[in-house]
Amino acid sequence: MQKDLRDFTMMLADNSMILGQRLAEWCGHGPILEQDIALTNIALDLIGEARNYYQYLANEEGKEEDDYPMRRDARSFKNVLLVEQPNGNWGDTIIRQLLFDCWHYYHLEAMTRSNDETLASIAKKSIKEAAYHITFSGEWTIRLGDGTDESHQKMQDALERLIPFFEEIFMAADYEQVCQSTGISPDLSSIKDQAYARLNDVITKATLKMPDQYFNKKGGKTGLHSEYLGHLLSDMQFLQRAYPGGTW
Repeated sequence: MQKDLRDFTMMLADNSMILGQRLAEWCGHGPILEQDIALTNIALDLIGEARNYYQYLANEEGKEEDDYPMRRDARSFKNVLLVEQPNGNWGDTIIRQLLFDCWHYYHLEAMTRSNDETLASIAKKSIKEAAYHITFSGEWTIRLGDGTDESHQKMQDALERLIPFFEEIFMAADYEQVCQSTGISPDLSSIKDQAYARLNDVITKATLKMPDQYFNKKGGKTGLHSEYLGHLLSDMQFLQRAYPGGTW
């Protein structure tokens, strides 16, 4: 597999795997049972998507699927910083999910036309689930943003805290630029326009306000991560680290 395609596929896989792992932390802790189950289902959707990417890599490179999520250190992960941020309160989780979904849905839609048949096939399957995800996060953002004074303030605080991580998704790494030039990956500028239009529509309906100024945070696509990823991986990879190669 060509290196740029490998890195691009790894980035897609890591984004979904790490966010899926984060959402799984809510299992048994959701505000009500229905939403607890909903987030767990979204987590399973994302982890399932990540597995499809990892299986593609494993088949091409003659490795095992688990080599990718379970046997790499934090520096080799290529997920954006947004998805590794802690869950925080319910509002933090919903805003983080909304930001991710606004990119994820439109990126998948464009990826259905990828020159890479395997990636296009994964996108066609995953976009059906992503359509539900973006509806879920959008409705909850509006419900809480336009709710009580307390819920509104928590959502506003979450937006201001997490929006600096949003722009990184649209900053093409070197390997993405190569994949864009060969028709494997879509042009991120067009995805960005769609994503921001959807985000701004939800934010307006939620009576929230986009911060006027903020510093964009980046580095995840090239392996520069926050301390939070290391803590997450120590939990996620525990069994493989404790019992290398163990099967059950």
